[in-house]
Amino acid sequence: MADADSRPAGPPPDRGEAASARARMDALLSAVLAFSARPELEHTVGRIVATAADLVDARYGALAVLDEDGTTTEFAVAGLDDAARDLLGPPPAGHGVLGAIGDAPLRLDDVGPVELPAGHPPVRSFLGAPLRARGVLLGRLYLAGKRSGPGFTEDDERAIVALAGAAAIAVDNARLHEEARDRQRWLEATGEISSALLSGTDVVEVLRLVASRAVELTGADDALIALPVEPSGALVVTVCAGPHSDALTGRRIPLDGSTSGAVLRDHVPRNVPRLEFDLAGGAGPGLGPALVVRLRSGESTAGVLLAVRAPGAARFDEGQLQIVSAFADQAALALRDAESQSARRELALVVDRDRIARDLHDHVVQRLFAVGLSMQGTHRRTDSPVVAERLTQHIGQLQEVIEEIRSAIFDLHAAPGRKQGLRASLQHAVSDATGDADIRTTVRISGALDRVPAGLAEHAEAVVREAVSNVLRHANAAELAITVSLDDNLVIDVSDTGSGLPPAVVRSGLRYLEQRAAEAGGEFRVERRESGGTRLVWTVPVP
Repeated sequence: MADADSRPAGPPPDRGEAASARARMDALLSAVLAFSARPELEHTVGRIVATAADLVDARYGALAVLDEDGTTTEFAVAGLDDAARDLLGPPPAGHGVLGAIGDAPLRLDDVGPVELPAGHPPVRSFLGAPLRARGVLLGRLYLAGKRSGPGFTEDDERAIVALAGAAAIAVDNARLHEEARDRQRWLEATGEISSALLSGTDVVEVLRLVASRAVELTGADDALIALPVEPSGALVVTVCAGPHSDALTGRRIPLDGSTSGAVLRDHVPRNVPRLEFDLAGGAGPGLGPALVVRLRSGESTAGVLLAVRAPGAARFDEGQLQIVSAFADQAALALRDAESQSARRELALVVDRDRIARDLHDHVVQRLFAVGLSMQGTHRRTDSPVVAERLTQHIGQLQEVIEEIRSAIFDLHAAPGRKQGLRASLQHAVSDATGDADIRTTVRISGALDRVPAGLAEHAEAVVREAVSNVLRHANAAELAITVSLDDNLVIDVSDTGSGLPPAVVRSGLRYLEQRAAEAGGEFRVERRESGGTRLVWTVPVP
C-alpha cells in the first residue's frame, strides 16, 4: 500500500480564486448584517438589490416584493438612471423570463429580448433567484449583464442563492416590523377616536376623524362613511375625507348592485379592484381599488367604511383589510358607547327636570295659589275702591306669574334634544315682534306644547310673528293679547284694542296666515270685537 508521499500531487491551489472567494464571503456576511441594520421595507429592498449587483458584478439588478396574490408591492432597481427607470414602466407582472423564477434559481447565458420587459436595456446573461421564507414566495431577485465575463458562473449562482435566503428573512422581518408599526398607529387612532367621543365631541366630527385616519393609515386617496337611511335602507355618504370629499358627500348607495350592500348583507369585508356601484356617478376619473368594511358593534351594523384609491393604483393588501376591519369595529363600538353615555346623560337630565317641575308645581305654584286666594278674600272685604283696584291688578299679575311658571314646567318636560321648547319660541317671537313698541302685551300659553310636531311648531311661530306684526303696523292698538292653547287642536288667538285692520290688510296681509292654516289642515278667521279692535283665530288639528 503506497504511503501518502507516493500519491500524485494535485494542482496547487489558486491563491487568487481563494482570495476572491473569501472576499465574496466577507461581502455576503456584510450584506446580511446590513440588511438588519434598518427595518424599513423600502430601505431593505433597495439595499438588497444594490448588494446583489455588486456581489456578482452585474450591470443591472432588480428586486420585486410580492404579496399573497403574487402582485408586486415593492420594486427596486440598480444600475438604471431615472430616465431608464421610467422606460421600464410599471413593475413587472411576472411574465416571460421573470415569471420562470419559481422554487429554483435560473441562470441563462443568453436571454432573448422577448423574454425581458419592454424598455429593458439589452443584455445577454441573466441570473435570478426566489426569495422564500416560511414556505412563502416573498419576491424575486433579478440580475442581468455580467460585467467581467460572458455570463454568470456557478459561484455567482451559489452566492445569489445564499444572498436571497438572507434577503428573504430580512424582507419578512421588515414586513413584520411594518405590520406591527401599522397596528400601533391604528391603535393610536382608535384611542384618539375614543377620547374625542368621551370628551363630548359631536358624532359627525368624530366620523370625519375616522375617515381622515383611514386615509392616512391605508394610503387611500379618499375614505367614506356611509350610513343607512330610513325607510329605503339605502346608504348615504355622510362624511368623506380626501380630495373628492365635496363630490362624494351626500351620494346615495343602493343596497342592491353595490359592494357596500353586499358587505352589509353577508357581513364579509371586501378588498376589490373596483367598486361594483359607480359611486362617482360618472363624474371625473372614477374610483379604483377599494376596501369596504362594516361599522359594526355586536350584531348591529351602523354603516360601512370605504377606503378607495384612484383608478390604476395598486390594490390594498389583505393585511390592511384585516386592520381596517378591526379599526372600524373599534370605531363603531366607541360610537355605541358614546350614544349610551349620551342616553344616560339625557335620562339624568330628564329626571332632574321632572324633579324641578314637580317642586315648582307642588310647592311654588300651590303657594302662589294660596296667596292669590288670600288676596281675593281681602278684595271682597275691602271698602276702599283704590285698594280694590290695586288688589285686582295684583291678582291679575299673580295669575300671569302662575301661567309663566306653568310654561316653564311644560318646557322642562320637553325633549332635551330640542334646542328650545315651542313655548319659549312663541314668547321670543312676541318679544322680538313687539320690541320697544308702546303697547301692553299679554301672553298666555296652556297645554303640553312639547307634543306639537316640529313642522307644525314652525307654522305656529311664523303665525304669531305675522299676526303680531300686522297688529303693530295697522291697528294702532294700546293692548295686545296672545293666547295659545292645546287640546285636540292648536289654537292661536291674537286680540287687540285698536281701530281694526283695514280691509286691504285683511285681504292681502293675512292671506299668508290663511295659507298656513290650510297647509296644516286647519282654518283661520278674522273677527271684529264688540269692544273695539280685531281678533285673529288660527286653529289646526294636532296629530
